[in-house]
Amino acid sequence: MISVRKSEDRGHVQIDWLDSKHSFSFGDYYDPRYLGHSVLRVINEDVIGPDGGFPTHPHKDMEIITYVLEGELEHRDSLGTGAVIRPGEVQRMSAGTGIRHSEFNPSPDKPTKLLQIWLFPDKKNVAPSYEQTAFPETERAGKLRLVASPDGREGSVTIHQDAAVYASLLKPGEKVHHAMQEGRFGWIQVARGEVTVNDIALKQGDGAAISKETALDIAGTKDAEFLLFDMPRVN
Repeated sequence: MISVRKSEDRGHVQIDWLDSKHSFSFGDYYDPRYLGHSVLRVINEDVIGPDGGFPTHPHKDMEIITYVLEGELEHRDSLGTGAVIRPGEVQRMSAGTGIRHSEFNPSPDKPTKLLQIWLFPDKKNVAPSYEQTAFPETERAGKLRLVASPDGREGSVTIHQDAAVYASLLKPGEKVHHAMQEGRFGWIQVARGEVTVNDIALKQGDGAAISKETALDIAGTKDAEFLLFDMPRVN
């Protein structure tokens, strides 16, 4: 079963420095039909204006993945960590027992576009930590590149959850295949361009909830970038 979450149906918040679209209920946006999928709790598509950003705020017991699409995002936190995330880089933050951080667009004239992703962890009260890794276009072009996993295999960032996250860049006509094990759930988020998933069309901003599928055949129809999540059954 593949259920499409259309881009235009997402929650939408816009203030002077932020244009944010929510695939699932988040902040002041609430829809009881969209509270997450499997262990995936949040996918926000954020566009942060020049010199804008999220001031210092807390997180606890959540695996947070930041995937930058355009521009740069500067991060600082209560552990003393500071980093700049650029396109092709994935940052994982395990909030664990608690952490405070801020996220800003350091550019005075260019916006930053990113996907902010939250996953429920499989264990609580772990020590807070960060990890950031670059995945060049050549590793994502025409293939599914593992970017996050529970064991950090293939150079992916390590998350506290039995989930695998893949990134891919597809040109029109290019195809990738992913086998789904019985009982697993999936989600596809199209960051740009257009694809088909088992012949179902998805455009930029669309998401798709996947269950009871044995395989996914994903084809590019316009130059596309997307993330694929392979996740466990939640009791």
